[in-house]
Amino acid sequence: MEPIITIRHLNKKYGEKNVLNDINLDIYPGQIIGYIGPNGAGKSTTVKILCGIIQDYSGDITIAGKDLRGNVLDVKKMIGYVPELAELYDMLTPWEYLNFIGKLYHLPDNVIEERSKRMLDTFGLLGNIYQRMDTFSKGMKQKVLLTSGLLNNPSIVILDEPLSGLDANAVIMVKELLQVLKQEGKTIFYCSHMMDVVEKVSDRIVLINNGRIIANGTIAELRQNDTDSLEQIFSKLTSTGNLTKKADDFASAINYTNTAN
Repeated sequence: MEPIITIRHLNKKYGEKNVLNDINLDIYPGQIIGYIGPNGAGKSTTVKILCGIIQDYSGDITIAGKDLRGNVLDVKKMIGYVPELAELYDMLTPWEYLNFIGKLYHLPDNVIEERSKRMLDTFGLLGNIYQRMDTFSKGMKQKVLLTSGLLNNPSIVILDEPLSGLDANAVIMVKELLQVLKQEGKTIFYCSHMMDVVEKVSDRIVLINNGRIIANGTIAELRQNDTDSLEQIFSKLTSTGNLTKKADDFASAINYTNTAN
């Protein structure tokens, strides 16, 4: 099987800072890839490059047989993207926003309407479809955002902290949805700090730190012993000290009082 995404010698700098350092990765159709790392490790930069948002990078990326640099618009048509921090147009209703997104993908009006209503209905938002989103909670906005990211029925789904703000039932539904999309042959690139979810849903986990891939494999392959959780693996590979001691030191700082006369 040929990879649907191939990344070779990907590098990205902001000024003098190397954000990505020689990233090499193959991603295959029908896989859920958990892409994890500490804050500032380069996760969101990788995602924005794959989505064609950042284009000044060095290296080569091929998506579905197309060179990303020369085929940005064609590649964007294949991708559904849910960013970590997105600015919805709060003055619009979900229907107005999704209709706008659907037209960007040149979807027929009847397809936009049917998909939007059916998808929002599963999230319990059909009754809010004509309500302005400036009254919505964070979780409600996230459900609209998830709907917009999947509206074009993409073959590649890129999710950056997709569960942010969702209630427990919505989280369960999205986790089940990921498995359904995988069974349909869609490729899912999943970025999150929620280690328990990443461990449960991912076929393969890629751990990035300081712009470099430091681990790449199944959870079984990454474990040093049978009892290691992904959270423990993450801590062993990325922490720069005893986290228990750091927590004690932080608590001690909270309790500091000036005893000087």
